[in-house]
Amino acid sequence: MRQNIIDASKLELQESIVNIRRVTKVVKGGKNFRFSVTVVVGDREGHVGVGLGKAQEIPEAVRKAIEDAKKKLIFVPMVGTTVPHRSLGIFGAGQVLIMPAVPGTGVIAGSSVRTVLELAGIKDVRAKSIGSKNAGNVASATIEGLRNLKTLENVARLRGKTKEEILG
Repeated sequence: MRQNIIDASKLELQESIVNIRRVTKVVKGGKNFRFSVTVVVGDREGHVGVGLGKAQEIPEAVRKAIEDAKKKLIFVPMVGTTVPHRSLGIFGAGQVLIMPAVPGTGVIAGSSVRTVLELAGIKDVRAKSIGSKNAGNVASATIEGLRNLKTLENVARLRGKTKEEILG
């Protein structure tokens, strides 16, 4: 699945909590309460990851989520301050359409999409969340959309051509 694993210890990562939910499991003796936390980590220079942690206490759930997010770091290719092309990320019922924007536009996105894009270091981008409004699924769909991005250099190398040949 992952070609190269990014070493989180070499990066200066910032964390942002996207979602905290109290979840309940009904058992014979009553209800068991736990907390489910979704966290985004990123260095604002192209590395970002989303993690999920569950525990009986919020701080422990946050710690687990950060640990999980660091394991799932990806590198986001950028052209200047925006993304190279349109991309649709799908995770569960959540879909996120990420579109490039001209410099000076800013991050036009809602909910957890904005958090993921800002921690990835993208400064000019438009995004639209389609389908599910579940913050965890939307954040994961954004990561999938960013994972699908390819630069012109990558495409040229994969096809064994020069950049000029691809541009026509």
